[in-house]
Amino acid sequence: MKIAVFPGDGIGPEVTAEAVRVLETLDLPGLTLFEGDVGAAAYRRHGHPLPEETLTMAREADAVLFGAVGDPSCDNLPRGHRPEQAVLGLRSQLGLFANLRPATMFEGLEDASALRPEIAREIDLLIVRELNGDVYFGEKGTHTLPDGQREGWDRMAYSAGEVRRIAHTAFRAAQTRSKRLTSVDKANVLETSQLWRDVVIEVAAEYPDVTLDHLYVDNAAMQLVRAPGQFDTIVTGNLFGDILSDQASMCVGSIGLLPSASLGERETQHGIFGLYEPIHGSAPDIAGQGKANPLAAILSAAMMLRHSFGRAQDADRIESAVARVLADGVRGFDLGGEAGTRDLGDAVLARL
Repeated sequence: MKIAVFPGDGIGPEVTAEAVRVLETLDLPGLTLFEGDVGAAAYRRHGHPLPEETLTMAREADAVLFGAVGDPSCDNLPRGHRPEQAVLGLRSQLGLFANLRPATMFEGLEDASALRPEIAREIDLLIVRELNGDVYFGEKGTHTLPDGQREGWDRMAYSAGEVRRIAHTAFRAAQTRSKRLTSVDKANVLETSQLWRDVVIEVAAEYPDVTLDHLYVDNAAMQLVRAPGQFDTIVTGNLFGDILSDQASMCVGSIGLLPSASLGERETQHGIFGLYEPIHGSAPDIAGQGKANPLAAILSAAMMLRHSFGRAQDADRIESAVARVLADGVRGFDLGGEAGTRDLGDAVLARL
């Protein structure tokens, strides 16, 4: 079980350390952890946010446990040298095209949601986000118009093949849940989205046991706060998925609770190679203060055990331990409590 650990910037090292403690406590057979530099930390040491040695380390691993990247001091660097290029580069270079982001309301946290408790407690959904296309990876640039104004542009594009493979991932995920899939697009305005919808409908014919419906992204955002219980599995593009999954985090109370898995097609001995990370950012304003919530990082480690190592029982143990911690009223600063990063890690270990 070779795991590359890339803590990154800000609170990344703090939350990743707690996830590593959980993995080590499980006494997993053949567990090997090795650490590499990404983000601003890598730029300062190597002159690039994703050094070649880090990329090699990821390719030689069975899975990657990722912290967070981002540092305000790097905001004026050329785009290719900014910390965020590390995670974009890993997704692209490793062929990680499918991002799984579950959002579940934990018992006892209903009051932490921005929604009414009776609405919030119905949340149990999975967002499947495409990772390798859309405006994030499309051609982009700036130029000067004839009148002297600067204009920026980003190209949004998807090929039918890119849509087809993420659609298959989403339908298969829906089959393991409640067999309901919602495809989110903006087909009334964007040609890219019309292609998306057409291809998803084509793929649906191969999954007659899954009920498919479609929503425009603006309506999906509204429905996510009006009646989130109606959703089971959502599939959408890179940009829309980024926004909706962050919105879902506030529906369940805190972005510090949501893990994610970025998967491709490369198989490991027991599952699929993937990169696992909390969806929160580097939060430089609280870095080094012991205030970061590590539960999303710990839950990301659980997803790693399930998808890349076929250890569903260990993943269930971690998820149950986190649920018990929250049900027992142990809360971090992001949820109005006083439990620090280490305290929350200790609480999870105690329940394990």
